[in-house]
Amino acid sequence: MGIGELPYDVAHVLGGAMLLVSFVLLYQRRVASLVNALALQGALLAMAAVWQGYVQGAPQLYVTGLIALVAKGVLIPIFLRRMMRKLAPGHHTEPASNIGLSMIGGALLVALAILVVLPVTTGAKALAREDLAVALSIILLGLLMMLMRRSALAQIAGLMTMENGLVLAAIGVAGMPLVIELSTAGLVLVAAVIAGLFARVMHERFDSLDTDMLDPHRGEGR
Repeated sequence: MGIGELPYDVAHVLGGAMLLVSFVLLYQRRVASLVNALALQGALLAMAAVWQGYVQGAPQLYVTGLIALVAKGVLIPIFLRRMMRKLAPGHHTEPASNIGLSMIGGALLVALAILVVLPVTTGAKALAREDLAVALSIILLGLLMMLMRRSALAQIAGLMTMENGLVLAAIGVAGMPLVIELSTAGLVLVAAVIAGLFARVMHERFDSLDTDMLDPHRGEGR
């Protein structure tokens, strides 16, 4: 492998790994494993951002990588695990239905992404073209996951997968402006959805959104 091929190969390994994790997320039915796979995808996105920052000579991508690692690789998965523990045991897994259909649909969406992106990016660098095809594939797999899954946590994972694909597309294009802003805006959206999930879980457990209902469960005398 020549030195000139190294940026191309490393970027493809990281993007391909993110795409593979997207299929794992689509296949996985255990919520705990789903959160672990989501954390892995966030860490891979962080590495991809740092690598593109090095290749492009773009220091702002190091900040994008740090945001992805801290928020998507650590903080959000920790919060989702805590939310998972609040769910009834029966909600820790989903029925193993439509797995085959989901995987076939995912493969077709990847093929569609390739057929759409490569012809319209003729003249661009090969690395950017293929990165965009991978990124669009990840976005479509996240959308498919949101459509096929019923649990709120799984749908949050699908939304985060879509946001990861958007950021991967942005960092793969040299000179792309507002990458950090795009990443931050995506995190704000995810945080809003997670807040909605928290409200839903609280309502299911206490039949109210009044935070005073939590006081009897704090273990403190009143």
